Amino acid sequence: MSVRVRFAPSPTGFLHIGGLRTALYNYLFARHNEGTFVLRIEDTDQSRYVEGAEQDIIDSLEWAGMEIDEGPGRGGDFGPYRQSERKDIYHKYAEQLIEAGHAYYAFDTVEEIDEMRERLEKSGNPSPKYDSITRQSMKNSLTLSQDEVQKRLDNGDEYVVRLKVPRKENIRFEDEIRGHVSFDTEGLDDQVLLKSDGMPTYHLANVVDDHTMEISHVIRGEEWLSSTPKHILLYNAFGWEPPKMAHLPLIMSPSGGKLSKRKAESEGIPVNTKDYIKGNYEPDALVNFLAYLGWSPGDDSEIHDMKELCELFTLDRVSKGGAVFNYKKLMWYNENYIREHSVEELKPRVKALFEESKFEIPSDEFLTHVIELLHERVSTIEEFVSMGAFFFEAPTEYDEKALKKWKDDSPVILKAYRDKIAELSEEDFEAVTLKDKIKETIEEHDVGFGKLMMPLRVAVSGQGFGPDLTPALELIGKEEVLDRIDTAIDKLG
Repeated sequence: MSVRVRFAPSPTGFLHIGGLRTALYNYLFARHNEGTFVLRIEDTDQSRYVEGAEQDIIDSLEWAGMEIDEGPGRGGDFGPYRQSERKDIYHKYAEQLIEAGHAYYAFDTVEEIDEMRERLEKSGNPSPKYDSITRQSMKNSLTLSQDEVQKRLDNGDEYVVRLKVPRKENIRFEDEIRGHVSFDTEGLDDQVLLKSDGMPTYHLANVVDDHTMEISHVIRGEEWLSSTPKHILLYNAFGWEPPKMAHLPLIMSPSGGKLSKRKAESEGIPVNTKDYIKGNYEPDALVNFLAYLGWSPGDDSEIHDMKELCELFTLDRVSKGGAVFNYKKLMWYNENYIREHSVEELKPRVKALFEESKFEIPSDEFLTHVIELLHERVSTIEEFVSMGAFFFEAPTEYDEKALKKWKDDSPVILKAYRDKIAELSEEDFEAVTLKDKIKETIEEHDVGFGKLMMPLRVAVSGQGFGPDLTPALELIGKEEVLDRIDTAIDKLG
């Protein structure tokens, strides 16, 4: 059997980082097994449809390097790939279930269902539902005569189609990650399969689509595990062999619990894939990080590109327990991938960011030197601008933390250094000589390096950290460096 997997998001919002990981695991599994990666848009809930969400999903997958084999805009032999365009298919299969006695028409109003639940709650039932017991007292094709049912259908009365869940059965299946799983049908409601607007619910559409699209493996989040018994019942009702199931561990917040949008925002973690795209994160870094968020190859290795991940990925290496989203680890990956890029590879992106920030770049050579000096210091591509702005313009403010190192004698030591480098010619104003002058100055004042280096860095860059200082001074140039030192002494005393 050929491997066919699907990523089936709902366009009710922009692609969450958890959704991107689900897509990634499907993609890696497909490529590892020389299979097919299908994108299916599950847009049956039209009331929650978000304009632009589908395109965001497609753009996010492309940005992350996941090529879609079949899907909207891509085509394929099993389309259409939007559930809203498959309405007739679901109706046909719903009717098939009704005819076989596995589903039924239900004509109850919302008010009548609410009354039933309220009545049961008052009688001591803590979780009343429309099930194998309560359906006997409701208005459906199991309690109404055939003539009454046909009359209601002919009159155009509103109805839903419900799954007829059997009583006191045990549903069992093997999960590729969790092993043997079982559920009692006693805890299940008679799930709505077709809504009153004629659209299918997730459960019917999901099963019909997975079967008709010949999906071999369903790899999805743990939150869908409780829905699987209903899906197994549907497969059994149709007489179909279900695909292999694999339920991925949750992504956990550093503070505990599932990484919800609210928690992520409060902890400074970008929650949607578009945030990473706009933030100029390295896609390879995010992919590498997400791959390890619930999976490992079984050794100490941590850095792998997409091709290597495809070669290594197997479901038996996916963990059952939740994986904590460690943002510092993501930044570690991001740093690694930036450092793997050459200066020439980085230059077009860095140049665009400096130009967006309205900095004038003196020359290509100047930009090259800036990137070289910052290459080992930045964690994100945008830090080339925030950390490197001082190469293009003098600071107007000074970092408050760094100013704590500005002492009463700082102006004296800094001026002594300023006077030494002022005597240098333009040709001698280079990193090696500038470093020698630092040594001379601290020896003459009998102080440590920090006594001069921090005030000098603050004066020139406004920051308490940054690239190797003397090469930076050389690149900025003699007159500009002297002016910045004078300004700092004047402003800071």
